Amino acid sequence: MTALLEVKDLVKHFVADRSMFGRPTAFIRAVDGVSFSVDAGETLALVGESGCGKSTISRLVLRLIEPDSGHISFEGRDLLALGVNELRAFRRDAQIIFQDPYASLNPRMTVSQILSEPLALHDLVPPPRRRERVEELLRLVGLEPRFARRYPHEFSGASANASRLRGPLAVEPKLIICDEPVSALDVSIRSQILNLLRDLQDRLGLAYIFVSHDLAVVKHIADRVAVMNLGGIVETADAQALFASPRHPYSRALLSAIPVPKPQAKRSRIVLQGEMPSALNPPPGCRFHTRCPYVIDRCCVEPPQLKANAAAGHLTACHRTDELPPPDAIVPSDGAFSPSLERLVAAFGRAEEVRDRSGVDIVGATPPAAV
Repeated sequence: MTALLEVKDLVKHFVADRSMFGRPTAFIRAVDGVSFSVDAGETLALVGESGCGKSTISRLVLRLIEPDSGHISFEGRDLLALGVNELRAFRRDAQIIFQDPYASLNPRMTVSQILSEPLALHDLVPPPRRRERVEELLRLVGLEPRFARRYPHEFSGASANASRLRGPLAVEPKLIICDEPVSALDVSIRSQILNLLRDLQDRLGLAYIFVSHDLAVVKHIADRVAVMNLGGIVETADAQALFASPRHPYSRALLSAIPVPKPQAKRSRIVLQGEMPSALNPPPGCRFHTRCPYVIDRCCVEPPQLKANAAAGHLTACHRTDELPPPDAIVPSDGAFSPSLERLVAAFGRAEEVRDRSGVDIVGATPPAAV
């Protein structure tokens, strides 16, 4: 079966400095030989520290910026060989949700105008029926049709983030790239947006590339996870397998930092020493070796390649994967809340249900109902 999206050896270097004659003298190695695939209806999460190349990959996949080398195919088509008209047709099938909801929406246009624009651009709906289609899209993301007359700044947090889904859904895509879609939201609104994303995926068969640094969110929504460090993927596996048994030292350090609302849980906290290397001058060999607690001489000179471990589909780029101690208690197997927190969460959930049933608009717009 052919993957919906397939990326091989993707490279993107940005010019950081030039000589007095305009010749490039320094490069930021934002993406350096990344490969992955996404199947239809699947969620692949890209995780890692800020500056590791996650958002750059998102823009490369949609050709919002052009790669230096590599191969990108969508449904078997070579995206890098598409002309202008073919590229426009492809962007109907692949959309992106940017991190800032207000920066990605035109402040001078109403919701109705914003949604009607892609419908007209791709000639999806005849003019007499566009208003009806706009109302359908609003209901799909849990908003009332009356919000079509509002401007982006008139939406509250949850409604603004739900409204970001309307534009991508308007053109009926097959792939949506979610670039930190819930990073600026509080916990209750975050859960509503995540549940909405999962519900839309089940109903419409969408595939997601979910870019995030929040591993607790990734655990909830992702089918597979690719861990990135300094422009490269160091580990990729099914989400359940990665969280149960991370194999790369960097993955273990990231997972050990997940906050767990259970103070009594026993866990091993891994604190990395030193500073994160610069993408301007990455270290030779393994790019994690300057902070790795298991570093050996080989790590400093020979870059490790992604290789399969005992588990099918679990790939790790580490020379010492088979020699590392078992990842005991990095992520507690019992991640449940304490009894007091369980009661508090249950009470909060009942209050949310009462508010949703009553239809009270507390902050100017009714947030999308949790599903």
